[in-house]
Amino acid sequence: MLTMKKTFSSFCFGCRVNQAEKEQLDRELELHGLIQDENKPSFYIINTCAVTQKAEREARQLIYQIRRKFPKTKIVVTGCAATKWLSEKSKMPSIDYLIANSDKRRITNMINKFVSDEIIKKYGLVKQSSQPLVFEDKFLNSGRLLVKIQDGCQRFCTYCIVPYLRGRLKSRKIKEIIEQINNEKNIQEVILTAINTEAFGLDTGESLTELLAATLSETHVPRVSLGSINPWSIDDKFYNFYKKYNLAGRLVNFFHIPLQSGSNKILELMNRGYTREEFEEKIKRIHDINPMALIATDVIVGFLDEDEKDFKDTYNFLERSPIYKFHIFRYSPREKTAAYFMSKNHKNIDEVTKVRRAKILSDLGKKKYNSFLEKHVGKTFPALFLVRKKESYQEILLDNQIPAWIKTSKDLPREIHSVKITHLRDCLLFGILA
Repeated sequence: MLTMKKTFSSFCFGCRVNQAEKEQLDRELELHGLIQDENKPSFYIINTCAVTQKAEREARQLIYQIRRKFPKTKIVVTGCAATKWLSEKSKMPSIDYLIANSDKRRITNMINKFVSDEIIKKYGLVKQSSQPLVFEDKFLNSGRLLVKIQDGCQRFCTYCIVPYLRGRLKSRKIKEIIEQINNEKNIQEVILTAINTEAFGLDTGESLTELLAATLSETHVPRVSLGSINPWSIDDKFYNFYKKYNLAGRLVNFFHIPLQSGSNKILELMNRGYTREEFEEKIKRIHDINPMALIATDVIVGFLDEDEKDFKDTYNFLERSPIYKFHIFRYSPREKTAAYFMSKNHKNIDEVTKVRRAKILSDLGKKKYNSFLEKHVGKTFPALFLVRKKESYQEILLDNQIPAWIKTSKDLPREIHSVKITHLRDCLLFGILA
């Protein structure tokens, strides 16, 4: 007699933490007997973001699209936007289950509990396969493991709604993280992700550098990287650690460090807790240790009271700094945040100005990123080979997370090899096996 399995599909918006949560949930559902099926899912799980109004709007649009495409599918929505909608008691007629961040870990059990035999027959199933279980996610398929190490934030930047939606600080113990990594097979890179890396270990008596040291000493993963690192985490202890292990070759030379503004006036209004000069010193020290480290950042344009001088301060800072990749956000007010209430006494910037400023920074970012790519030509790097191929080229990630395409007749997914970058074309690097 054939047994049957329930089906599901999933999608996430936002940060690497959201992605790590999605992938963990995917794996739990598969281990509980569900099969991923994008064409006929019994359940569709969406992990949302609420950092901007645009993020919420995109989540709503996807929900409506999924409802139209799969009218009988059960839609499960979680994440920061879901938590916000629940607190606001928003009516969401297209959603079957709205789950707060605090209950996210219960989704697997909830799905199993609420699925009856009648639902199983009604919402489309596939026959149970006798093949080994293969997890379908883009990171694991290329030998990369996303690991969530921390949740919550205590900073309360004036523009940010995340502390209100993610709740209290909660760090995983280093021992637990190491066990998770060592339990994985054929992993070439582990990516440690957090809402605020500064807060890692504040509730457990451990620290980020201790976690990094343990990952390097107690696991055999060839590449160890950070999804992002907050400015407050970059101190003398971190510099000494990076300087010591940089030459060992296992630390990925990629640092996504959110700046938000290059104006000291705006940084103070944002309650960021550092000045432009202090931030500049932090990234300069990283650049001095390894000039080929890719430093990326987040920037918000159009925050309260941001005049042309403030914007020019940001532009000039980004232009002269060793930051080569920008993620640009247009400020949007978020209810409950300090900035939402501050707007009564501070100037709000119009959307036309925000769009113009975002475009100017975007153009600068493209120019700087291309100039950074040029520095790679003629150099040799260790690289992780990914799954994707185009004709005789295979996609790779260099040891600073820069993507490139290597010409090879071999099929080398999930392997690390030395490559030589030969040329740059259309903002893409190309090379050969060294």
